[in-house]
Amino acid sequence: MKKILLTLLVIIFSYSAKAQFEGSKQIFESPKLKSEISNHKLVAILPFNTKITYKKQPKNFNVEANRDQEKTMSKSIQSSMYTFLLRKGKNYTVEFQDVDKTNILLKKAGMLDKLDEFTKDEVAKALGVDAIIGGNFETEQTKSEAGAIASAVLFGGFGGKTGTGTLTLTLNNGPTGDLLWRFFKTMDDGITTSTDDLVERMMRKVSRNFPYAM
Repeated sequence: MKKILLTLLVIIFSYSAKAQFEGSKQIFESPKLKSEISNHKLVAILPFNTKITYKKQPKNFNVEANRDQEKTMSKSIQSSMYTFLLRKGKNYTVEFQDVDKTNILLKKAGMLDKLDEFTKDEVAKALGVDAIIGGNFETEQTKSEAGAIASAVLFGGFGGKTGTGTLTLTLNNGPTGDLLWRFFKTMDDGITTSTDDLVERMMRKVSRNFPYAM
């Protein structure tokens, strides 16, 4: 009986902690937002700035391999974002540039791996778009995947969190580069979380405030 009560308490605590953590969000809207987005027709989605760190660095940690993983996740989040917006396209007032085309144009312009060296209006001009969506994703891994799976089994599917993350989504005006909108969210990073899951969860939270929603 005591074990059952203990398990229930752990589950309740896990839900409560996750609700508080997942509830942390901030939204910024520029006074120019509505007037500027009324002129937007085509929007590009940039690769996300991604950073992966560890609370306790794994054995045999490889800096180059970690950097490669960050680059892969950067484009994976970009692709997931495009897929989500394309799937919900009828709900938005603009079209979104194919991310493969975006990345090819960025590469031709010498911008792909050094976007931080260019202004947002320079990037938008190179892409031929009216606005650009970008973002940052930072995650700190707090558990090994094996440890997370063990916790999930122990608590009947709860407690399988491998880390925490912060995701920032931004919208900049193409002609001026001005920041028009910003969404910040803290998120759990579970063992079953793919970039599609990550974007889906974020966009569910932001849907009511997404600038191009009808």
